[in-house]
Amino acid sequence: MPEARISFLGTGAGNCIHRAHTAIVLDCPDGTRLLLDAGSGNSVLRNGAMLGFYAEDFEHVLLSHRHGDHMGGLPHIQGRRTQIAPDADPLVVHSLEESLVGLQSLFRAVSITHRVDQDSVTTTEGNRVVAWDPVEVGQWITLGGDTRASCFPVDHIGGAAGWRVETGGLTIVFSGDTRYSESLVEASQGADVLIHEALGTDDDREGAARRGHCTAAEAARAAARCGAGQLIITHIDTPFHLNTEVLAAEARTCYDGPVSVADDLCITTVSSH
Repeated sequence: MPEARISFLGTGAGNCIHRAHTAIVLDCPDGTRLLLDAGSGNSVLRNGAMLGFYAEDFEHVLLSHRHGDHMGGLPHIQGRRTQIAPDADPLVVHSLEESLVGLQSLFRAVSITHRVDQDSVTTTEGNRVVAWDPVEVGQWITLGGDTRASCFPVDHIGGAAGWRVETGGLTIVFSGDTRYSESLVEASQGADVLIHEALGTDDDREGAARRGHCTAAEAARAAARCGAGQLIITHIDTPFHLNTEVLAAEARTCYDGPVSVADDLCITTVSSH
């Protein structure tokens, strides 16, 4: 039976003081490994090593948007990856054009000797260590074996997207950061797993929306409307770190399927039925 493994390296909102920023490893049944967002600082390197993931193990990154808590770890991942495997194929970052332009600016700001252009990041020796793959909304990209992915627009900032990954008869959807989004509901139809952000509860829905985010109830409504097999809530803010059951309980009032809240370093497996 095909099985995918989802490892959460970071599950915290941008201002969370208890958790690493968003980064998820998806190990597909065909052996393809994807990194969904890259956190910030060295959190992917540090938490990844605790679960047996190392920079040289990553070949593809599906980036949701250009905020620092989602892409800020990429220069560190690249630096370690190049240090360990200088002749490896470049790390490929797939995202909408607007997000890649922001990421290129980050690499230009922090790179000491590398050349950064619209196609790649190149060392002084001429090795391409990062390659940009600008994608269009709804475009399917093949990532290995029978694994493919497509992005869809969400309601956060310009260029923000969620991702739908299909592999081995399984469908996993990652919301990235978003307010409640009809395009997400449409793109997530029939998902086995919906990984959806939730900054808080409906008690402060307006506050979450002002910051470009959802509540747990809104995430659950999206899961119910798309017929997701299960809902995993992530992007947890500081007030809910020690009491994530508040988020799960609210979600269960709007969605009848299994609900869980991800923690840093937790692992979930998904099998086709």
